[in-house]
Amino acid sequence: MTVHKLHRVEPTPARTTVDLPALIADRKPGYSLEAPFYTSREVFDLDMDAIFGRHWIHVGIEPDVAEPGDYFTVEIGNESILIVRDDDMQIRAFHNVCRHRGARLCNESKGVVGNLVCPYHQWTYNLTGELISAEHMGEQFDRCKHGLKTVHLRNLAGLLFICLAEHPPVDFEEMRRQMEPYLLPHQIANTKIAAQVDIVEHCNWKLTMENNRECYHCRANHPELTISVYEYGFGYAPTEEHAELLNNFESTVAQNHARWEADGLPSRELEHLNDRVTGFRTMRLPLDRAHESQTLDSKVACSHLLGDFKRADLGGLSFWTQPNSWHHFMSDHIVTFSVLPLTAETTLVRTKWLVHKDAIEGKDYNLENLMAVWNATNDQDRMLVEQAQRGVRSKAYQPGPLSPYTEDLVEKFCGWYIKRLRAAL
Repeated sequence: MTVHKLHRVEPTPARTTVDLPALIADRKPGYSLEAPFYTSREVFDLDMDAIFGRHWIHVGIEPDVAEPGDYFTVEIGNESILIVRDDDMQIRAFHNVCRHRGARLCNESKGVVGNLVCPYHQWTYNLTGELISAEHMGEQFDRCKHGLKTVHLRNLAGLLFICLAEHPPVDFEEMRRQMEPYLLPHQIANTKIAAQVDIVEHCNWKLTMENNRECYHCRANHPELTISVYEYGFGYAPTEEHAELLNNFESTVAQNHARWEADGLPSRELEHLNDRVTGFRTMRLPLDRAHESQTLDSKVACSHLLGDFKRADLGGLSFWTQPNSWHHFMSDHIVTFSVLPLTAETTLVRTKWLVHKDAIEGKDYNLENLMAVWNATNDQDRMLVEQAQRGVRSKAYQPGPLSPYTEDLVEKFCGWYIKRLRAAL
């Protein structure tokens, strides 16, 4: 696996006084958010508690911990979470905190362990979190009362989600029931991570998410992505000029949906971004040109197809979750994205490219070709959201109207976010 890191963290802005209840109550539907939602340290602290502390957060994929002893860590606000696969192949999540005096157990982002040994005083835990060794604690010490603190974890068809709340949202199982038929045919468990890129965007995490929830900006900014992705697939204002093209696209969608669903691949839109605590949306859309994959020539980037697929023209299945992820599933590879806030004005965007676990680099796929579209698109998006961050800092900024045709999903993200803050206050 190739791992690229692009890190540059700017200072966190000073805490300012914000009337949070009034700010939340005054949000005008159909408009972008007020500036403090993107700049205030006080709002950021609320986001980390009310959003990232109480909802299901996408943090990784099953191939991150393919073998017993594999682990990775993820930072969410002040919390460091350790995800590890135990000897019985169960994936578990723990707070990355020793029960002795609080030291971090694992200080690397990824690795392999036999047991979890605190580097400070060598307290040792097995992979189920049980404390198995703690020298010099005396005969009265009860090891059973000092196991690692667990974190809720769910595995949705290979996508890993955690929840830091004591009582996580129960509707995750409903999302699982609806989404597994879409995701399971792509068999994430039988993939490997061909590459991972971490980008720190100098903007608030909500600008990153809002940018993802619309393709209004795609034609002007994403020449590589729009080779294969139809701009009509994510909303379009009906005009006389585009009526025929829109009708043709809708016919193409209907024909492909009928074919894919006959082959056992659910394709129709499921949309619950703003009517559930655990919001999500999915849809399989046809691709343009060669119809096969999100690449520079729209052909598959990996000749070893995923799962049991026999044909390559299966379109692009997109899966969005609130508050922090989106994913693109194709016949030959999968691209996953997670968004983790670092400060009020810096955000980590983690992208992973997955191919079949038996695919061989240089034979079945070329890494540069595999990554070309989303490497370019991610960098273009980074520039756009950083420009937006600079704009919302201006005293001239005021919330602007969202397009009812192309920014409906932005409104649903903002609506969901405000609703969840109101529920938390």
